[in-house]
Amino acid sequence: MKKILFFGLLLFLVQINATAQNEKFKALFMYNFTKYLEWPEGDRQGDFIITIVGNSPIIDELQIISQKKKVGFQPIVVKKATEPGQISKSHIIFITEQKSSYIDDIKGRFSATSTVIITDKPGSISKGAGINYVVQGGKQLFEICEENLREHNVKVGSDLLSLGIKK
Repeated sequence: MKKILFFGLLLFLVQINATAQNEKFKALFMYNFTKYLEWPEGDRQGDFIITIVGNSPIIDELQIISQKKKVGFQPIVVKKATEPGQISKSHIIFITEQKSSYIDDIKGRFSATSTVIITDKPGSISKGAGINYVVQGGKQLFEICEENLREHNVKVGSDLLSLGIKK
């Protein structure tokens, strides 16, 4: 009985560590996306705002990155929202899987802004996300839709397009 309990606990801890590691990769991806995306000139001043909609460990990982890195010359500010009405101007909005039902509302609210919508749920590209995280073969990857990014007046570099799964 003790062995079963021990192995169950060990498996649980390994799974938690894998999830935390995956969120770290997503945060690093998100920061690195900014090197290959180009916002209009007017959006390259002041703070670079990343808003997370929902609860996710990615917030903590992005906070760590924001203390050490910038996007160009812009300091990174990470904000959290639980619903679309709480979101103010943002360069990137990350919608967690639990809040994926908000994608239509968020896309509508930010249709006239240069905002990159990043999601974490299959099928979100077809709903307007510019980038969607996916896991294939045990690896963290991302889908990318140049058309959805262009609709938000954000240019995407060919290097980023070649690294993602084009949709």
